[in-house]
Amino acid sequence: MSVTNGPSFLSTPDHSILDDLEVQGIEVEYHCREGFCGACRCKLISGEVDYTLDPLAFIDDDEILPCCTIPITDITLAI
Repeated sequence: MSVTNGPSFLSTPDHSILDDLEVQGIEVEYHCREGFCGACRCKLISGEVDYTLDPLAFIDDDEILPCCTIPITDITLAI
């Protein structure tokens, strides 16, 4: 996993992308951690993710909610 203008790191299979970002010290705004509010939305530059919960927040086709996703391929995010 990598962040544009930021570090590359390995994700943890049993943690959300938001959890992995926090472990790396990368700040992402969030509120609910369950896909309801959409505050954590960020742009998926490349790769694929899988949702662990069905998000209720509106997101564009090129955005993800890291609070309720896990990477299924190597991903790059713009935060």
